[in-house]
Amino acid sequence: MAVSAGGLAAQSAPDSENGRYSMTPIPEGVLRLDSRTGTVSTCTRSGAGWACYAVPDERAALDAEIGRLQAEVETLKGRLAAGPTVSGKIDEALPKSDPFKKAEPQAREPKAAEGDRRIEIPLPSDQDVDRVMSFLERAWRRLIDMANRVQKDVSGKI
Repeated sequence: MAVSAGGLAAQSAPDSENGRYSMTPIPEGVLRLDSRTGTVSTCTRSGAGWACYAVPDERAALDAEIGRLQAEVETLKGRLAAGPTVSGKIDEALPKSDPFKKAEPQAREPKAAEGDRRIEIPLPSDQDVDRVMSFLERAWRRLIDMANRVQKDVSGKI
């Protein structure tokens, strides 16, 4: 009787087809791994029998992306083998002006010559330097006074 009950259970569960499938029990039923394709399915028992559904897998998306990239690599290899379409060096000199720069309207003042272009940075006057030095001196003295007061407060409490 134990043999017939075991045979009944084996027939009602999803078929393992000569070791192709690896079954692992899970709370919902059985997790089935197809050793040939790598597909994972969940098999559950219902009133009509066992039903197995493939587990959503990122593998199909990865395989599709790998295929697309391999095709792109082959295309690029073909272009490279066909020869360069643009060389890195040109024989003629580059123009000194930018051909894509928009032309400025002629209503403006004529441009200064290249030698006349200067950037002048006004230096501070002696009065400005004296004001800054005076400010720094006052700030330094206040900092020293504050440090002395803190030292007296700390030493007085000990």
